[in-house]
Amino acid sequence: MRDDKLFMGRRAFVLATGLMGASLLAGCGAQGEQQASVPEENDPEPADETEVQEDEAQAAPEESAATKALVVFYSRADENYADGGTEVLEVGHTKVMAGYIAEALGADQYEIVSAEAYPFSYDECCDQASDELKKDVRPALAGDLPDVSGYDTVFLGCPIWWGSEPMVVRTFLDAVDLSGKTVVPFTTHGGSGLGNVPANLQARVPGATFVDGKAVAGTAVDGAHDEVVDWVTSLDLA
Repeated sequence: MRDDKLFMGRRAFVLATGLMGASLLAGCGAQGEQQASVPEENDPEPADETEVQEDEAQAAPEESAATKALVVFYSRADENYADGGTEVLEVGHTKVMAGYIAEALGADQYEIVSAEAYPFSYDECCDQASDELKKDVRPALAGDLPDVSGYDTVFLGCPIWWGSEPMVVRTFLDAVDLSGKTVVPFTTHGGSGLGNVPANLQARVPGATFVDGKAVAGTAVDGAHDEVVDWVTSLDLA
């Protein structure tokens, strides 16, 4: 399968901060201590209360205006394409990549999960993904949808299946309003890069602002930590 067959990624998202892991069924179409202050024995007498308050006001830093980000992703483990053959993954490739991004930003995560799991077999999953794409299917989601109202930026990641995002990602996009957000796509793939994902996202979320995305080959994602972190920290998300 390779570039003209559906390729899936590895390393299996949970909405929580921290490092986790990203799946890839690459497109078959090309595929965060506060230390208690202990006074010294001979501390001088404290200044008068008004002076203390003024000093504290002058010393207090401004409240952080850091962008609040959410990393949303779909990832598949199980049997996946691997340089001409297949391998069984415990963690999907896209989940690994999502973890790098969340770690770099101290961001929250939300994993898109299909109510009915895709087949374990790579070939069977390829067939199902192709059928869903042709029929414009919207697979049901498992679990609750995230409240995205408090986020400025949403990173949206997935493996490339048949040159596009898995249809379960479109189910998510139909159900969650990302208009007014900054959306940053990222993918894992087997040769097709970002595929049609940027164009598809812009068509489905016309009210969002889009930032250039990042694509990493699924088989290279385990060694791409620094590359992904460098990319994320270089983005102007203010």
